[in-house]
Amino acid sequence: MNFRSQLAVARYNQILGQASLSNEERAELLFLRGTHYDSLGLAGLAQYDFSRAKELKPDMAEAYNSIGIHYTQQMDFNEAYESFDSALEINPSLDFALLNRGIALYYGQRNELAVDDLTRFYEKDKANPFAALWLYLAQREVDATLAIEQLKQNRAHLDPNNWASIIVDFYLGNISRGSLLNEFVNGVKNVNELNQRMCEVYFYMGKHYGKRGEKGMALNYFKMVLSTNVYEYVEHRYSRIEIDMLRNQYADNS
Repeated sequence: MNFRSQLAVARYNQILGQASLSNEERAELLFLRGTHYDSLGLAGLAQYDFSRAKELKPDMAEAYNSIGIHYTQQMDFNEAYESFDSALEINPSLDFALLNRGIALYYGQRNELAVDDLTRFYEKDKANPFAALWLYLAQREVDATLAIEQLKQNRAHLDPNNWASIIVDFYLGNISRGSLLNEFVNGVKNVNELNQRMCEVYFYMGKHYGKRGEKGMALNYFKMVLSTNVYEYVEHRYSRIEIDMLRNQYADNS
């Protein structure tokens, strides 16, 4: 994946440097190059390209969405909210901007608003385990009892063929940690897919143990997420925030 992204960046560099392009064409190419920079972990270059794309094409909802993600990672929540608001104003059907705004609201500790956005995202795809998980994470900050009851109900709608449904089962206490770690590799076809699944499963395990107060174990899982180098996944993006939050809790308690 990284090799392909490097080739793509080189190709876009060549086109952007030589071709006579309209503002719209240049904006599209900058946005595409930015997504590849993101997949390579080059966050600064990615954000710069997204910002330039937005300037050249002010109605590019995807650019606002991508910039909002970077602001969330930087914990600049007001800028993140404004970016996602702009993305959804331009394109109300851009579902991932709804998810990403919900996540930003969650990390900004505006949990009731986060629940609203994440509920709307979940309603659009009830079969998606990750939609159910993010909704649960926000809901449990508002009402933990209601959150677990809602997750039990939502489990019935999940796609049985989606491997990540077992993460929900783990949260519900239906399977053990050992079973989750044994089963999430079933059906993996290559190393890239394995890394992607590890990125996801370790993140939600970190969230689980962090909430239980097992901070050392949670830290280890979030560090393992970072070791997968799946930079473009939301789980990788927000693991650094999780690590910083846990370390701050250590400092406050010492």
